[in-house]
Amino acid sequence: MRIGEVARQAGVTIKAVRYYESLGLVSAQRLGNGYRDYDDRAVRLVREVHALGALGIKAEQTRPFLDCLVSGNAEGDDCPASLETYRSAITDMSARIADLTERRDALVELLAKASDRAEPLCDLTPTRLDLQEIR
Repeated sequence: MRIGEVARQAGVTIKAVRYYESLGLVSAQRLGNGYRDYDDRAVRLVREVHALGALGIKAEQTRPFLDCLVSGNAEGDDCPASLETYRSAITDMSARIADLTERRDALVELLAKASDRAEPLCDLTPTRLDLQEIR
């Protein structure tokens, strides 16, 4: 199957398929004319990488899921290594959420202080925001 068909069936761009191939996540044979020729499982593998990417798992981290599928499992997360990747992604995401929450709280505090200092007669001063809505 040609690369365009893999991309169409998987719901991704041709560029995405090429990227996944460059990472060694999918592979194709080359025809005599130089075109890539993918087998039927390439669509399933590309879908898996794409779906995991939508959840925040980087393409480079999807190999355990793909290996699980290639070894005959019905789902990419039927193997212990895949579950560990989930755990790692959740830990990373939780750390990012904590960092963003901390930064957001700091911005809310700065906004409250700046709003309290703003001169009420200044034409360029934005209207004081209801800080309770932000929090």
